[in-house]
Amino acid sequence: MDLPTCLVFSGHDPSGGAGVQADIEAVASMGSHAVTVITALTVQDTANVHAVESVSAPLFIQQTRTLLADIKPAAVKIGLIPDVAIVEAIHSILVDMGGVPIVLDPVVWSGGGTLLQDDAVAEAVKSLLFPLATVITPNEREAKRYAANADTLEACGISLLESGCDYVLITGGDSGTDKVTNKLYANNRCLDIFSWPRLPHEFHGSGCTLASSIAGLLSHGHEPHTAIREAQKYTWDSLNHAYRTGRGQKQPHRFFWAARSS
Repeated sequence: MDLPTCLVFSGHDPSGGAGVQADIEAVASMGSHAVTVITALTVQDTANVHAVESVSAPLFIQQTRTLLADIKPAAVKIGLIPDVAIVEAIHSILVDMGGVPIVLDPVVWSGGGTLLQDDAVAEAVKSLLFPLATVITPNEREAKRYAANADTLEACGISLLESGCDYVLITGGDSGTDKVTNKLYANNRCLDIFSWPRLPHEFHGSGCTLASSIAGLLSHGHEPHTAIREAQKYTWDSLNHAYRTGRGQKQPHRFFWAARSS
């Protein structure tokens, strides 16, 4: 039986906690196959991102067009985009693809606080990619960045919907509350609220895990509300089984389901 394929646009994280490696692991855990095109190379460890360099737009386009001449993805996941030229390239490619569910994780800051997306890139993402997205998954800080004129979190959700995407999942991992509350917006309203026990550590790659697992489930034909709910459970389980590789944040164990019992 052939596996559905997810096309992933993402940065490379040498530590393996976030970025394209996280995407591959999460997509694979959903029973799909990831094909990947790197948007940026980074200098980072488990604590923070220290430098980012965008790949060249012509090479990015050549890689993607070559893939798409051979493979027909069933879903797309978009992560870190640090350059307007790459935003424009992705927009052109997605318009040509047409009709494929798209999950966009609008990465603005690293987990350690480094700004990864300047105002010009953020505006390009909002104007060119949000209207094409099935689901966007900002955390609360990112939602407020993209909906700067909104005075409440609910107003942020509605404002982001007005940019053209179908669903907005605003995650509450950065809120500091006892529970993590994620709010799903669609059809000009708050559609659902999900609450998860807050785990005691900080994690490297939780947003990538969530967005990519949603994309993996969409590639199987799940409707978005179901995919969004199931992907949150998978992500929470990955964080609950997290492990430490360095001196910074813990890494989600995205293959927890395959680990042998000791």
